Amino acid sequence: MSKKDIVLDAILTQGSLPLFFYEDAQVSLEITRTLYRAGIRVFEYTNRGAAALENFKVLKKAQQDEMPDLQLGIGTIKTVAEATAFIAAGADFIVAPVINPEVGATAKQHDMLWIPGCMTPTEIHTAQQHGAALIKLFPANILGPEFMSSIKELFAGQLFIPTGGVELNIDSISTWFNAGVCAVGMGSKLISKKVLENRLYEQLYSDTLKLMELVQTSK
Repeated sequence: MSKKDIVLDAILTQGSLPLFFYEDAQVSLEITRTLYRAGIRVFEYTNRGAAALENFKVLKKAQQDEMPDLQLGIGTIKTVAEATAFIAAGADFIVAPVINPEVGATAKQHDMLWIPGCMTPTEIHTAQQHGAALIKLFPANILGPEFMSSIKELFAGQLFIPTGGVELNIDSISTWFNAGVCAVGMGSKLISKKVLENRLYEQLYSDTLKLMELVQTSK
């Protein structure tokens, strides 16, 4: 099984993709450990601040030492330079808010999954032309599940994951799955600013268990 397929399979099996960034490396590490303890085996750290690369290296070391079966991806990758830096740091997959075909090509060279963000049918088509096995619907709070339902037939067989605006409740998650997505991205609705700033690891642990239960019920 190729590296790309292993990651894709992990996302499909888990049915969710938690994502976050925090400037403090130690807090980022504890959040990662908490997600892992709750059963998460694939998640996305986002390139949203100056400390992202150095923090990612800390997470990668912990992954190798403590969490060998965790797939650790990097998000908010818009340029080849960013992609190259994080691939060198050991990223297992790449997520982007936009379609940059050169980033897609870089991921392909390294047999890596590239998940570009799309908002329109034209963008989805463009992403497909550049080999995106999984496409991020972003921002999902603007698009809504109705968008997914409306375009599903146009892009039969394409895998989609909404990010932004998926709520941690059965109505939201089941509505998205019923609309045709294969997994849901969970950012601040799971790993909130409050959780990060107040180090609410036990709350995150129980919320993550809840997420996994809701996803399995909805899939």
